[in-house]
Amino acid sequence: MRVALTGTPGTGKSTVASQLGDGPEIITLEEVAIEAEIVAERDAVRNTDIIDIDALREATADLDDILIDSHLSHHLPVDLVVVLRCEPTVLEGRLRTRGMAERSIIENAQSEALDLILAEAVAHHGREAVYEIDTTEQTIDAVVEEVQAAIEGELEPRAGIVDFTGYL
Repeated sequence: MRVALTGTPGTGKSTVASQLGDGPEIITLEEVAIEAEIVAERDAVRNTDIIDIDALREATADLDDILIDSHLSHHLPVDLVVVLRCEPTVLEGRLRTRGMAERSIIENAQSEALDLILAEAVAHHGREAVYEIDTTEQTIDAVVEEVQAAIEGELEPRAGIVDFTGYL
């Protein structure tokens, strides 16, 4: 099984992935991109790498029984997608704590309010393969339990249950 753990930066993907117990191997796409030397270029304004998605698909094509931790993982062929969500003002605080550039903070909060990653995940994989989880007020343990339930087929697919458009 191939699982995408995705969401806007700051929603809790890496924290949750680090807490998952037995199950699929966890890989981070950014690390794969660096190892495979497929970073297309650097965005100096946003202080981020731009990764070639097609090359990333090729670099991960032979991997199986994995959980892919990345805000880009929903662009890859996977069996199910878990989209972590977070209320945009809370997300802004998390990203500021990381020292992210202000422009990136605003863009990420707006993307979260517009359901950008959720919409992309549904467009690529269909509603029946997408699980949306709001991490805003949940403990890490509670989110980990929901992610594990989704992976184990104990949670019904759900997309479109969170609405942050009021932020805009």
